[in-house]
Order: sequence, then structure tokens, then C-alpha cells
Amino acid sequence: MTDHPNQVPAEYVPPSVWRNPWHFIAFGFGSGTLPKAPGTWGSLVALPFVPLLQALSPWLYGALLVVAAVFGCWLCGKVARDLGVHDHEGIVWDEFVGIWITLFLAPPGLGWLLLGFVAFRILDIAKPWPIRWADRHVEGGLGIMLDDLLAGVGAWGVVQGVAWVV
Repeated sequence: MTDHPNQVPAEYVPPSVWRNPWHFIAFGFGSGTLPKAPGTWGSLVALPFVPLLQALSPWLYGALLVVAAVFGCWLCGKVARDLGVHDHEGIVWDEFVGIWITLFLAPPGLGWLLLGFVAFRILDIAKPWPIRWADRHVEGGLGIMLDDLLAGVGAWGVVQGVAWVV
């Protein structure tokens, strides 16, 4: 099952994932090749990077988010074009950046990582407005990235809201 009508199922793993470094990165260092729930696997593989990012100053973490998002627009667009598809479910760099956005300025700790992961996956899967609109109407690398960037911002709000309450 795919989120986008022109999305290629993750069951098809292009051999280039293992030969082309851009494809390998876009496929989340191989996590996007797993046949069931590649977005969830990609999000999980992105989590160990969060404590490293949180060790940076908020300004540097924020700057890296911007770089990762802009790079992701190029990367995801390039790999989708290389594969001749609008999107491939195995392209999970967008989930990496989405989870990193979710946990920006979150308190450190396993509980916060879990909360951010769950909030992000719920929003990324359910795709409430405007996430669904972006997924359906924005094309290219930006289109691949935008729904996850929006899900990350929404999940960031959840995490920050819970942190503010507790």
C-alpha cells in the first residue's frame, strides 16, 4: 500500500541502492529496503542521530535541519528521477529529516525519543490537512520531502506541548 497514487511499493528494491551512494543515503542507509513499513524503519534508523544532534547548540542543530531539508529536496528528487518514479516508498531520507525536526529542542531521554517517534509516525501515516494536500499536490523532490517536513513540524508541536505541560 502506498500513500501517493504514483508511489512505487517498497517491495521493489532497486539494485542501485547498494551501488550508488546517493541511492543508499536516500534509502536511509538501507533501512528503506525493508519490505514492511519502510517509513517506520527509516524513522527508527534516524533516531540514534538525535542525541548527537542534541549535543550541538540549538543554532547548529537548526542549521543542520535546514541543510538536511534542502539537501533532501535535491536528493529525493534525483533518486526518484534516477528510478523513473514519482516516489518510491523506500526513499526515507524525508523520514530522517522529519524525525529530526520532531525532536528539535526536545528534552533528552528515551521517553522523549519515543514520544517524538510515535507523534511523527501518526502524523506521517494519517496525513491530516495540510500534510495530505502537500503529499498529493507538490511534485518532485520538494513534494517527496514536504509532507514529512510538515508532519515533523506538527509532531514537534506535540513534543513541545507535552514538554511545556510537564
